Amino acid sequence: MINRLAVIGVGLIGGSLSLALKEAGKVKEVVGYSRTESVRQEALDLGVIDHAADSIANAVTDADIIFLAVPMAAMGSVLEELLPYVKANAIITDGGSAKGQLVDIAREVMGDKLNQFVPGHPIAGTEKSGPSAAFSTLYKDHRVVLTPIDETSATALETVRTMWQATGADVFDMDVKHHDVVLAATSHLPHVLAFNLVGMLAERDDCDEVLRYAAGGFRDFSRIASSDAVMWRDICLSNSEAILGLIQQYQQGLSELEAAIKNQDGEKLKIVFERAKQARDTRFK
Repeated sequence: MINRLAVIGVGLIGGSLSLALKEAGKVKEVVGYSRTESVRQEALDLGVIDHAADSIANAVTDADIIFLAVPMAAMGSVLEELLPYVKANAIITDGGSAKGQLVDIAREVMGDKLNQFVPGHPIAGTEKSGPSAAFSTLYKDHRVVLTPIDETSATALETVRTMWQATGADVFDMDVKHHDVVLAATSHLPHVLAFNLVGMLAERDDCDEVLRYAAGGFRDFSRIASSDAVMWRDICLSNSEAILGLIQQYQQGLSELEAAIKNQDGEKLKIVFERAKQARDTRFK
């Protein structure tokens, strides 16, 4: 049982964690903080949190677990701001989509409190944001990746693991660098592609007509282009090395497809498409 959970960032990710733990009866009190007063009040009114703090200091004081659910660009400054008010045995964890940059910052600023830090990433979400987007079953049957570092306390790691399991999530451990490469391939690059494709079509003079005839496949793929632009800007900049490597790889493959189409090389297209179909059908049953 968590006596006091502090959620910094009370939108979809932080709010859903709060609701899941409250529904499971695993937390006594949730204190939430957002820099925007109206967002704090909305989270309170919706029952996402029990108390709305007017500062990070007030939110984290006496908290047993502190969950950071803010944009990647804000993680470092928020971490620095809260450190003076964290009690000795409190645990700090996060829901950021890129881990390497945050771990580097944590090593710079946390000092002897570094053992209290458990980097993590719930692989779940929707294209919606804000307290009203939060729901208690967001993490049920989804994966949560924990990326403990050498300094992470074993007790803190197991406490965070238990917290996420209480939400119904499947919890796995992964190396920080490997996490960032895997997520760049499976999440970050697809978002970049979706944003680019929808943005390209939006610039066409016949955009309305083109989108009017969009089939289900386009709607499914382009849905993620409705995601929060600031959040995804920060993710791209935080995990730029892995994303850039994959963009280069993707561009090479796209060039090969372009050449096959130009040369009417149906056999090449068939091989590429069949390989992709087999990989998709095998891994997503």
